[in-house]
Amino acid sequence: MSDEPYDHPRLVALYDRLNPAAADTDFYLRLAGDTPRRILDLGCGTGLLTMALAARGHLVSGLDPATAMLEVGRRRAGGARVRWIAGDARSTTLDARFDLIIMTGHVFQVFLTDADIHAVLANARRHLGPGGRLAFDSRNPLTRPWERWTPETSRRRLADARVELEHHLLALDGDLVSFETRYRFDNGATLATTSRLRFLPQAAIAGHLAAAGFGAVDWFGDWHGATWTAGHGEIIAVARAG
Repeated sequence: MSDEPYDHPRLVALYDRLNPAAADTDFYLRLAGDTPRRILDLGCGTGLLTMALAARGHLVSGLDPATAMLEVGRRRAGGARVRWIAGDARSTTLDARFDLIIMTGHVFQVFLTDADIHAVLANARRHLGPGGRLAFDSRNPLTRPWERWTPETSRRRLADARVELEHHLLALDGDLVSFETRYRFDNGATLATTSRLRFLPQAAIAGHLAAAGFGAVDWFGDWHGATWTAGHGEIIAVARAG
């Protein structure tokens, strides 16, 4: 998995500003629908989407390995509606079955080996009830998004947080991409994190889903529900339990 330190206090404090609710949030809310469902959010982070689902009446559990992120979720208004679980999506076993399992924010890409991918997908499949669905997203390698991870194109300033950040591409190793994120705070402090992500093509993801026991899959290429094509920046899978 990625070694990005999501338990670092400063990164936890910045997380919601760097990852606000956007079109992907709306996509998953539409997917969940209005009828109350049992939902598991894998890699829930600080729980922005998790809480939005709970506010709509769904019975939601949020799982994440970063305990500091989960604590932010617990402290949110209404946080007691959610079952917050510290655990690894590859191996955690829960005493529940779900109608919908989601893995958002390109979390799928932090699983770097075929064994890890199979473990997380098979574990999700075991936790789905009859007719349940798994939905997740991954960046499309055909669009080569890492080429935009340069200081010039990625630099952002969060004025309210008094910090500037930028990405530096470090290495390409087959379908693995390593990059560094550098933070410069207005008080002179600096912080750098290194991350590694896997970029699988759509056909490879489809193969992993089939191997994990999933049946029919709907493929989308953007957050408005367009059918996936090779030119789309996103690979969004909604897989049904086989």
